[in-house]
Order: sequence, then C-alpha cells, then structure tokens
Amino acid sequence: MSIKIIQDRLNDYQCFSELEEEQAIREITQEIVLAGLSRTDFSKIAAFHGGTCLRIFYGLNRFSEDLDFMLKKSQTNFTLEPFLKNLTLELKAYGYEFEIIDRSNINTNVKKAFLKDSSLGKILMFNHIGKNGYARKIKIKIEVDQNPPQGSHFESKFFDFPFIFSTTLQDLPSLFAGKIHALLSREYTKGRDWYDFLWYTGRNILINFEFLSSALNQIGPWENKNITTDLNWCISNLKEKIMSINWEEIKNDMLPFVKKNEIKSIELWEQNLFLDQLERYSLNRL
Repeated sequence: MSIKIIQDRLNDYQCFSELEEEQAIREITQEIVLAGLSRTDFSKIAAFHGGTCLRIFYGLNRFSEDLDFMLKKSQTNFTLEPFLKNLTLELKAYGYEFEIIDRSNINTNVKKAFLKDSSLGKILMFNHIGKNGYARKIKIKIEVDQNPPQGSHFESKFFDFPFIFSTTLQDLPSLFAGKIHALLSREYTKGRDWYDFLWYTGRNILINFEFLSSALNQIGPWENKNITTDLNWCISNLKEKIMSINWEEIKNDMLPFVKKNEIKSIELWEQNLFLDQLERYSLNRL
C-alpha cells in the first residue's frame, strides 16, 4: 500500500523526461523524509528552512536538492544519530532501503547526513528513468545548523503527504533574510538564489532585518563588523551585487532546476531585469 502511495504521487507529476522524473522522485522522497522526522521530537528543537521548505509549504516552482534545518536554540552537543535511526525504520515502510551516512564533523556547526537508496527503481513503474541505462540512486542530504544566527521567527504548518503532519519552519520574512544573506555572502553565485529573489520580491515579502544582521555578523564579508541592516542597506548592496554578476553563467546554472515551461523566462534573465525588480520591491516597501 505504501508503494502505491508513492507510485500515485509520481504519476501525478506527469513527467516528460528522465531529469523531471528523477527530480520528482527526489521531491516525493523529501516529503516522506520530512514526514518521518515529524514522528520524532525533531520539530520541537529544529525548524525547516531553505528552498525545499519554500517548495513544500509555499509553492516555489523549482527543483531543490537538500533538506535544510536550523536549531531553534543553539546546542553545542547536538547529534543527528537518534533521529536518523528512527527515520530508517519509517522509510522501510515505504519500500526504501536507505544507506544513511552521517558526515557530521564534531568541529563544525552544520551537521550533515546523506541518504542514498537504490531500491525504488526496482519496484516503481518509471516512464523515463532507466530506459537508456542504469537508474541512479536517490540521494537526499540533510543539514542542521546547530548554531544559527539569532532573531529568526518560526511558525508551524501542516502538510498532507504521505499522511497529515505538522512541522516547524522559519516564517517568510526570516526565510527572505536568510536568502539575502546568501545572495550577498556566498563565495559563489547560484542561479537558484536569484530565482528565489524574484519569488520573494514578486510577493513583496518583508525582511527580518534582525535575523539578517545577525547572519551577516556571523559569517561572510561583514563577519564581526556589527552591521545593522535596514531596507536602504539591502537595496544598495543588492544593486551592487546584481551589477557584478555574469548573467549568462547564472542562466545556465539555473536551467537544470526548472521545468520546460519556465525555460523561456530564465532566458530573459539579465542585469536590467533584476535591477527593475529590486526597484519595484523598494517602492512597494517604502
């Protein structure tokens, strides 16, 4: 019965390529992993954030790779191990035979685990995967920041697949603040960050400046500089960033993470598009 739930969910995607089918089964697996974690006390101490959070709970229409979490309160002795043990048992009920590798380093703030499964390809009916060769393993990465920036706000939301459950996540202003921190501080440029920027600004989402200032002070070019941010600070620095980017490279980086019907929109990406979007957001927030 559990396998049928996954098969029905996969069929609803109506995939047109092997890539879309791989992304679909990864997204379905992400949702099952999140549901499995909800059976534990994980959501009492950790909050969901990042692109996959936006996809599942707010309808972000792009593919995402990881499950990102942050502890609601810093813990120096946090470990993923007990939650991963319970998750393994939960996933078996859905036909998964996950190899779970805990890659957490005792000296780092971000705890990581990788989940790899090769069993579903043998029991699900795919239209594209495996037709031209060997089906790749499903890979899911879980990351937990055990010492996140201060000032985030949280909320609880419900989801109904594969069963009804609730989880804790960052609210939208805090999520947007985290994205701005990534846009301005990441050592490399990701197309997905700018896709999300368009999503947030297009919906006129507020910015949690307290969380943004804390994140900037914790890591990146403004580390330990006690930066205090406001809208004008964000607009000025985002404008400078937009003008420094090679947009052809960013478009190519983004294309594997969107469906075919969005490719034409991605092809329009260039400096003036993002400057105009930033100006519209600024005017709407003033």
